[in-house]
Amino acid sequence: MEILVQMSRKELNRLEVMQKLSEKRMSQKEAGEILRLGERQIKRLLKSYRKQGAVGLVSKHRGRKGNNRLSEGVKKQCLNLLKTKYQGFGPTLAHEKLVEKDKLQLSVESVRKIMIEEGLWKPRKVKKLVAHQLRERRACVGELVQIDGSPHDWFEGRAEACVLLVFIDDASGKLLQLRFVKQESFFSYCEVSDGYFMQYGKPVAFYSDKHGVFRVNTPSMGQGDGMTQFGRAMQELDIQIICANTPQAKGRVERVNQTLQDRLVKEMRLRGISSMAEGNAYLPEFIADFNQRFAAEPRSSVNAHRALTAKDDLATILTWQEQRIVSKNLTVQFEKVVYQIQTKRPSYALRNSQVTVCVNAQQQVTILYKGRPLEHTIYHQQTKQSEVVMAKDLDAALKERTYAKPAPDHPWRKMGAFKSRANVPAPRGGDISILEFR
Repeated sequence: MEILVQMSRKELNRLEVMQKLSEKRMSQKEAGEILRLGERQIKRLLKSYRKQGAVGLVSKHRGRKGNNRLSEGVKKQCLNLLKTKYQGFGPTLAHEKLVEKDKLQLSVESVRKIMIEEGLWKPRKVKKLVAHQLRERRACVGELVQIDGSPHDWFEGRAEACVLLVFIDDASGKLLQLRFVKQESFFSYCEVSDGYFMQYGKPVAFYSDKHGVFRVNTPSMGQGDGMTQFGRAMQELDIQIICANTPQAKGRVERVNQTLQDRLVKEMRLRGISSMAEGNAYLPEFIADFNQRFAAEPRSSVNAHRALTAKDDLATILTWQEQRIVSKNLTVQFEKVVYQIQTKRPSYALRNSQVTVCVNAQQQVTILYKGRPLEHTIYHQQTKQSEVVMAKDLDAALKERTYAKPAPDHPWRKMGAFKSRANVPAPRGGDISILEFR
């Protein structure tokens, strides 16, 4: 009676070698070199082959359950948590939480396999490789810091969508600063930079995209020197700004944005964080955990950050500054507001002199003359007119606008605009007919 034996390619190779061994067309030493086995193992396989034939070379574990298989209880508990507490999590992050929080003993590949079988995770297709020039990491911490803003629904509808400003070191991949802000703007970057400088010092260079905060994309929008306000502030602090031509050039911060949009969102969901204030309070804890997991050791132990000096007055440098000329009446016009200079010195001393108007994030105005503030009052304020808004900031500008509602006795309310069309009788004749769709 013939028996059908299923054999793998490895077992078929062993069968061919055992046949030659049994016919003495090959020595045991040569068989061991071909199969990469020791002589003792070759003798055992030859004995099994002579006794049982091809069946003796088939693995005895085929068709049996693995000794190290995942128990049904752990698998069921894992699946319940994936469908409830960790819904929407990726395999890697879900595995970390199942091991750390729920004390389950299983591998990340087991979690991935369970999620694929249950339709909770779809295997990603291998992307077509695009060759980009490889740039080696910087050697020292603080030598190059990549910065970017990531707009996203960070609170998953529990709060309004906002922007996360990210500062990451190029040498170590260490998160240096995170901050939730309403939009990418000069003042938001100054706020985050101020906290960064106070904690670490001044880096050698910032690496950013071509956002209007960092680069003058429209020549008519910039100052006379062709520099943005943030560029002017960084120049005073002796920090270079480098703008990347493509997202791939600053890939480190782009990739960490994708990681944060996954991990940070899930962590805040587990903690029930539902506002920007709560999110900003949690970010230092998240940064410490993230750096412990993913930060790399830089090639050099030298810290390239420089300490702040007495000349680095951040409260003045990180303000919006523009130059103005004092009129003969000692007035200065800025943003449709006329300011009257109050001074006890002779008026001719300030006529036609150049002053610097500084505006901070709270819209407080300071007028500096040779580095010293001048007392002033508001002489006249014009009506606010149209203003230039960058395309990236258009949504935020529209949200800030308030529209006046018409009064209850406004004629517009008496025009029958709210009457139902069903109550309006259709005309009996004429060239115009009304079609009603119900």
